[in-house]
Amino acid sequence: MTARKKPKVYITRKLPDAVETRMRELFEAALNIDDSPRSQAELVEAVKTADVLVPTVTDRIDADLIEAAGPQLKLIASFSNGVDHIDVEAAAKKGITVTNTPNVLTEDTADMTMVLIFAVLRRLIEGSRVLTENPAGWAGWSPTWMLGRRIGGKRIGIVGMGRIGTAVARRAKAFGLSIHYHNRKRVSPATEEELEATYWDSLDQMLARVDIVSVNCPSTPATFHLLSARRLALMQPSSIIVNTARGDIIDEAALIQLLRDGKIAGAGLDVFTNEPLVNPKLLKLAHEGKAVLLPHMGSATIEGRIDMGDKVIINIRTFFDGHRPPNRVLPGRL
Repeated sequence: MTARKKPKVYITRKLPDAVETRMRELFEAALNIDDSPRSQAELVEAVKTADVLVPTVTDRIDADLIEAAGPQLKLIASFSNGVDHIDVEAAAKKGITVTNTPNVLTEDTADMTMVLIFAVLRRLIEGSRVLTENPAGWAGWSPTWMLGRRIGGKRIGIVGMGRIGTAVARRAKAFGLSIHYHNRKRVSPATEEELEATYWDSLDQMLARVDIVSVNCPSTPATFHLLSARRLALMQPSSIIVNTARGDIIDEAALIQLLRDGKIAGAGLDVFTNEPLVNPKLLKLAHEGKAVLLPHMGSATIEGRIDMGDKVIINIRTFFDGHRPPNRVLPGRL
């Protein structure tokens, strides 16, 4: 009996060693050992011969790239939760299945959301910088020095009450925050009761009434600049905003202006509009203590990355065993 030929799998970025080892055992896998981002031209060459493309959120899998793919490319198994970097519609038209890795980043991203809330309200980065940049300049404890603001008793408004938003709400409630949320649909009565959550069908009204805004919705055409200049201006001058979702959900230029003018008290951002480029004005605000900036670390845990890799492998194996992969993404279902 002839052994079945292993599918050719092209992986665009360096993955955890345990994931890459398993990939090589199961597939004819082309690895990216040095983790250098692949150019669009390199991706075009890859899809001409690969059976499976394994991209990440840093890769642009647009209609032109999909059109350039050879007939053997049947699966795009993305190493990501979101698929906004993939033209799912174009893939479907060419008969290419798209999968992602949902439900493994929820807890890690929710943790990072809370980290940013604490970092902004309690001025953690500013305090750390005092010791790392000018330790001799610290005169010791003082009753009125480096004052932040208490977490408990504040209202948090969660924009997007999916898995991550709900996980944020559970953490926030444990720290004594009052839970408010805006979502396309209300969560179940049981979840609302558990979280003692207040639903707002009007995002505008919620933004004007909460102390903390947490952005946890997916990036889609409908959520592009959902937090527009007009909506950001509705926030209270004492309120803060944190974003661990996608940069383009917030009008970054408007946010910068409001922070500079003191019309929003602070921001904690793990994502940016033009990643990996960060607006120099945001960097300046960070140095002034008006923003906390992180380099897209929300899901960056060893456990999370290995879980993502396991899902990619399961999707590939299931597909080539002739079954529907468990994490298939359909057009219009984003």
